[in-house]
Amino acid sequence: MVTVKICGITTLSDALAAAGAGADLLGLNFYRKSPRFIEVEAAALITAELRAALGADCPLLVGLFVNEALGRISTTMETVGFKAVQVSGDESPELLRELRRTAYKAIRPRSPAEAASDAALFDPLGPDDVRLPSLLVDAFHPGLYGGTGASTPAGVFGAVQAQRVMLAGGLMPDNVAERVAQLQPWGVDVASGVEFEGQPGRKDPAKMRAFVEAAKRR
Repeated sequence: MVTVKICGITTLSDALAAAGAGADLLGLNFYRKSPRFIEVEAAALITAELRAALGADCPLLVGLFVNEALGRISTTMETVGFKAVQVSGDESPELLRELRRTAYKAIRPRSPAEAASDAALFDPLGPDDVRLPSLLVDAFHPGLYGGTGASTPAGVFGAVQAQRVMLAGGLMPDNVAERVAQLQPWGVDVASGVEFEGQPGRKDPAKMRAFVEAAKRR
C-alpha cells in the first residue's frame, strides 16, 4: 500500500488530524523561508504531546531542512526526538553520509537525464528504515525548494530508479489516485494540497482524509 506523508505540520491539532486521517509520516519544516516554518521549541512541544496522545500509533516524524549545517540538524533531531530527516536543498552526498542512514534527499530534476543522475547519486545513501523513502522527487522550480504546488512531470519521475521513491509536487485529493495509478510511486508527499485555501501551514482535516483515502485506494 502507498505510504503517505503530510508535510508542513505547524500545530498539534493538525498533527492529530493528520494521524487520524491515516498519514504514515508527518513532516515538520525547519526552513525559515518557508511559509510552513516551525521553531524548534514549538516542534518539540507538538511532537511530545503527539507521542503522549498516540503512543505506538504515532506516525513517523520527519524533520525537513534546506541547506542547513550538520550541527543544527543533529541538535534539532535530538531536541525534537526525530529519527528521520529530509534534506531538500543543495546538499552534498557527504552530508547524507554524516547523517548515518537517517536522512533521504529530495531532488528537483529539470530533465529525465538529471533525474536518473541524481537518483544514482543519492538513493544508495538513503535510510535503512523501510518505513522511510530512500529518495523524494519534487517538481523543479528555479528559486524555491518545494511547496510550490507544481506537478512533477511523468517523464522525469519515470527516469528515477530508486529503492523507495516518494512522489511530491502538485498532489491533491482529486488527482492523487490518478497519479499513483500512472506512476506507481512507493509513497506520496503533500503539503499545500491539503491546506485551507490561502492558509499555508494550516491543514484541512477533510482534505487530509480525502487525500489519504484516495492515495491508498486500490
